[in-house]
Amino acid sequence: MGMRLPSGKGGDTSGVVGIAHMKLSKLLSADQIILNLKAVEHWSAITELVDHLVAIRRLPDEQREPCLAALKTREDLVSTGIGCGVAIPHAFSDAMDEVVAVFGCSKAGLDFEALDHAPVHFVILFIVPSTNYHLHLRTLAAIAKMFTNSEVRRQLAAAETRDDILAILDCKPSRVAPPGS
Repeated sequence: MGMRLPSGKGGDTSGVVGIAHMKLSKLLSADQIILNLKAVEHWSAITELVDHLVAIRRLPDEQREPCLAALKTREDLVSTGIGCGVAIPHAFSDAMDEVVAVFGCSKAGLDFEALDHAPVHFVILFIVPSTNYHLHLRTLAAIAKMFTNSEVRRQLAAAETRDDILAILDCKPSRVAPPGS
């Protein structure tokens, strides 16, 4: 059992309905947040995040290398730095039964080879069970949608604690800064 990249083929769709309204905060707990990444570039940031998942026992130690290999293969295709200071590295695992995620902040910004060439300040790494391609797509879409909101990014940049970050991620982007407020 190991990690792999999306094949583009549908898999088990159980649980898909629930993920359509997923909040990133439901995938994270305080121990899955790194307030200030030590890394300065994308690959060391990914390694730091995976090592953190192993250290907090959210990722089995024996899955560290397969996970890093799958993430490296994905990053070699095109950077998961989607722009606006956000990166979403992701991969599949044959060994995982549920989505595992970790969130890292970089005050200084990372060279993530992002599409807009801007430094990345927020990295959301997630691993999805191989059997659920649709879950993978919906998770990616929900995360990307949240981070297109500039107010969410501004509030995260100002957050000082893990609980602050969880509270921000628990809000629906449309409720973070309603028009006219």
